Amino acid sequence: MSVLPDILGPSLRILFCGTAVGERSAQRGHYYAGPGNDFWRLLHDTGLTPGLLSPDDDLTLPTFGLGLSDLVQDVAQSHDRGLSFDVPSLVEKLALYEPEWVAFTSKRAGKAAAHALGHRPPALGPASWSIAECKVFVLPSPSGANRRASYDGRATRLSWWQELADLAGQPTTPASTR
Repeated sequence: MSVLPDILGPSLRILFCGTAVGERSAQRGHYYAGPGNDFWRLLHDTGLTPGLLSPDDDLTLPTFGLGLSDLVQDVAQSHDRGLSFDVPSLVEKLALYEPEWVAFTSKRAGKAAAHALGHRPPALGPASWSIAECKVFVLPSPSGANRRASYDGRATRLSWWQELADLAGQPTTPASTR
């Protein structure tokens, strides 16, 4: 049983994939709901959403060509140790929904997928490999705990998120009509 259900839909540009739902998100029943998590602000600041959304708006993301999932779906977590990553399930979702990009919202998630698929651990940014014909991008974690981290030579997390937004582009028509 999933802690939070995937948020998917047709014509996704980006499927954001985290490691596992955080404890606060599980309690609230919405993705990226932890205190200080910048996921929603980063989506807005990059132009991926037209306004600043909140965790309560997570079900609206497919209308913007965006989706949400996690590599671990059966437990909430406050750390990344000892988790069982279900990469085959992610591959199935990507093959079914065919987003242009899968964006891992942490190096840990990107590393887990790469390891399971026989690739070298990725750095931040676009990977040299794909999953089910979807391009792969690794983002720095939006967690508040990651605010003071090193961003692989960049000054801010936002620059990585902006690169993904620029690569994915904006939808030419509303997702609901495609």
